[in-house]
Amino acid sequence: MAELGPRMGHVLFVDDEMPMRVSVEQWLRLAGFAVEAFETPEPALARLTPDFPGILVTDVRMPRTDGLTVLDHALERDGDVPVILVTGHGDVAMAVEAMRRGAYDFIEKPFEPERLTEVIRRACEKRRLVLENRGLRRQVSGRGIEGRLVGTSRAMQDLRREVLELAATSASVLIHGETGSGKEVVARCLHDFGPRAGGAFVAVNGGAIPESMAESELFGHEPGAFTGAAQRRVGRIEHADGGTLFLDEVESIPAAIQLKLLRALQERSIERLGSNKAVAVDIRIVAASKVDLLAASEAGRFRADLYYRLNVAELHIPPLRDRGEDIPLLFDFFAAEFAALHGREPRPLEPVDVDALLAHDWPGNVRELRNLAERHVLTLGRGGVAALLRRRPVGEADIGRRSLPEQVDAYEKRLIEQALTRCRGDIKAVIDLLGIPRRTLNEKMARHGLERQSFLGR
Repeated sequence: MAELGPRMGHVLFVDDEMPMRVSVEQWLRLAGFAVEAFETPEPALARLTPDFPGILVTDVRMPRTDGLTVLDHALERDGDVPVILVTGHGDVAMAVEAMRRGAYDFIEKPFEPERLTEVIRRACEKRRLVLENRGLRRQVSGRGIEGRLVGTSRAMQDLRREVLELAATSASVLIHGETGSGKEVVARCLHDFGPRAGGAFVAVNGGAIPESMAESELFGHEPGAFTGAAQRRVGRIEHADGGTLFLDEVESIPAAIQLKLLRALQERSIERLGSNKAVAVDIRIVAASKVDLLAASEAGRFRADLYYRLNVAELHIPPLRDRGEDIPLLFDFFAAEFAALHGREPRPLEPVDVDALLAHDWPGNVRELRNLAERHVLTLGRGGVAALLRRRPVGEADIGRRSLPEQVDAYEKRLIEQALTRCRGDIKAVIDLLGIPRRTLNEKMARHGLERQSFLGR
């Protein structure tokens, strides 16, 4: 049996005629596929497991069975395995019925070898995506941090490691990240994977609290502290006692409240509005900002002393556009969640969908991707991901973010990264896949800072 190459898939080919088996097997091997040929379908079906990295190609007319029966048995073993039927001229009606029952495609005899190769290549690519997505689901089904901070990119691996290291401490952490990048998810991981996991996780959005209510919201109040204060109210800081206080958009907290917050952090106690009695609090502070907080403090828009109190340790969340290899995996993860929520059948991504996802700039980051996955599930995938992205409203955040040459450059880098990953650093395979000369590939890799060693064995 030929070994599975880095680029192509594994093909199980069933045909009762020896000349056909020999010729198809030779052609597919020359095309780079690993092939096993069988006279009867039973041993081929025995090879089909949920993790089998390939597809099934079967003749329709055979002495003891037919293609529809083989199709049914194959889909019973794995409902997502692509099955391609090879039909004679009079079997097209049967092939159409097979498509209705779940076959991937059919090809009519006599066929051009190139036509068969192209159909098999597309089917193997679909199978590869299905298996990748299944692996992700297994990875995130557990309760570990991989199920929270999803992604296989180097940036996400580093982020998970840093979060676990900081979670074990009581240090204040400042999280930097663009809107929609997942700052609260990171903050929750710092809480849930640390010694304070049994306490409360209290999230406060500094940009969502009216300035007139900020002091009462954070510190609480006593009865009669102001008009309408009929009873005592415990503030967010006090409620987080023994746990973690997450201050999102901390740059939006009013200056007067910043001073009182600084004092509370220094003294580990608060005073409710309308009271002179100090209440001790034991909290861990995690803050997040979408702006450069140091620059804001230097410009006088944020208290410098509070900045240094919050910034004992830092975490930087990479934007989604900088970790393209995570995008298809994240999309499938969210789509599976929403399919279960809405009672829909999850659909694996097609190669054209992956291309559309990688070409997009993702100004809304993970939040935008999650929204797209839900719309994809609700529309049952009609029109594909590319159509949904074209219908996405254009907002101010999309205009003038990056020039056309910058976007083309970023897309080129992602395509080369994807090819290097798929080919596991095999430069010759990358050249064949991308259809460019070796010198051109070397120049582009150097310009984008890509090194072959980083992709070996992926």
